[in-house]
Amino acid sequence: MGEDLAGLEYELRLERLASRGIGLWDVIASASRSGSLDQSIRAAQHNQIVHLLHDFPDLRAIAFNGATASGVGHNLIGEPPRTVTLIDLPSSSAANTRPFAEKAVQWSGLRDFLKA
Repeated sequence: MGEDLAGLEYELRLERLASRGIGLWDVIASASRSGSLDQSIRAAQHNQIVHLLHDFPDLRAIAFNGATASGVGHNLIGEPPRTVTLIDLPSSSAANTRPFAEKAVQWSGLRDFLKA
């Protein structure tokens, strides 16, 4: 987005995202996990992400933050409508030790889907 969202309070971040046509959605509603790594997730309950396809008819893309979200999300959605692009992105987590610049290149592809 070209904005320093990290410096904003959480509610203001959400407002800025929404103003650009971005929504946040967790594919995992709840789970047991010791530690912060996705590999530790147990007994996951999934959010019904497929409802997004029906509730937001102008939805153009769903981007997944990391391999776990991608795997779960693709499985929950199945074959998306032709008008919706599914995008797999590298995790933004600090546990993903790929250089920030490398991650940013892949994430920048979302610009095509932002509202001006």
